[in-house]
Amino acid sequence: MNDGAREARSRQSPPLHGGAKRGTMTLMTRPMPYFTVATLMPIPLILLAAAFGGIWCVLALLWITVIAAALDELVAMVLPEDDPGAEFPAADTLSVALALGHFAILAAAVAAISGEQLSLIEKLSLFLAAGLFFGQISNSNAHELIHRTSRLLHGLGKWVYITLLFGHHTSAHPLVHHRYVATRMDPNSARPGEGYYRFALRAWRGSFREGLKVETERMARTDRPAWRHPYVTYFAGAGLTLLLGALIGGWWGAFAVLALGTFAQSQLLLSDYVQHYGLTREILPSGKPEPIAARHSWNAPHWFSSALMLNAPRHSDHHAHPTTPYPALTLPEDAPMLPRSLPIMACLALIPPRWRKVMDPRAAEWRNRTRPLAAQ
Repeated sequence: MNDGAREARSRQSPPLHGGAKRGTMTLMTRPMPYFTVATLMPIPLILLAAAFGGIWCVLALLWITVIAAALDELVAMVLPEDDPGAEFPAADTLSVALALGHFAILAAAVAAISGEQLSLIEKLSLFLAAGLFFGQISNSNAHELIHRTSRLLHGLGKWVYITLLFGHHTSAHPLVHHRYVATRMDPNSARPGEGYYRFALRAWRGSFREGLKVETERMARTDRPAWRHPYVTYFAGAGLTLLLGALIGGWWGAFAVLALGTFAQSQLLLSDYVQHYGLTREILPSGKPEPIAARHSWNAPHWFSSALMLNAPRHSDHHAHPTTPYPALTLPEDAPMLPRSLPIMACLALIPPRWRKVMDPRAAEWRNRTRPLAAQ
């Protein structure tokens, strides 16, 4: 077992009953409210911060940063999967509530940031709190929703991304990233030695271009009119979002929408960067990539940030089972583990030399370990 997996085991409490499925670590059972409390608590805090400023700005920002990091380290616990029959209806309800909260926060934050009732420090704190909510919670929730087969839930996730001016991710993520992850054909897989800033520019352009290409090819196989191209909706929706921002707060309102969207997008790209950095799939003699496996994604066992991001750090299981709702995602024993929580590693990635010092040896170890398997 690698050091990351041993560390993951060391963070666990003794199991109360039952073991994890699909060959995963034995995990401790916990109730659904961990997801609910972690993700919903920022919504009233941010809305109060937008309305009144002051201490509410501080509390909203602390919840997503300091409190989250502290709880990850202070509570030795790993979130397990629960009974699917009990969890999944609640999971959908929570996802809908988070999407509605996203729209409310966006409107309130734009109004407050472009208005005059808050001081500059309060506006900055609100911007950071709302932006972190969009980047960590709204993004994770929209990601969950666009994998749903329900048209209503999928559409809700799409519009969350559209209001973050990132609608094309709705197409590029399932149609490109999931197909080509950990290969050079995937714009959102970070290559060995590639710094975050270079990756972010390449990934944004590449995912936009490749998503457009795939959707255009799909359109060519149907009789749908050109105006029904998904990218028409993404562009129109982004324009509508900027227009609504301008109606709320004038030019400053439109700028607030653009700034919040850019901040949220940078966090989404950070997440992609961290979760696939330096891990590669071999190309088989047939020209196709080897089957996706647990070793092609980085994972993190930290309980609170995992709840905050709807189990997004359980990334290997998500790629193996993309339609599995988040409460059932597990931590495979044979998956690479990050040395710290996903948010902490995302901060480290902002300092490329330091990031490479920590992660390059780990990534190389996994590449060397798995190459003979791919060649079989």
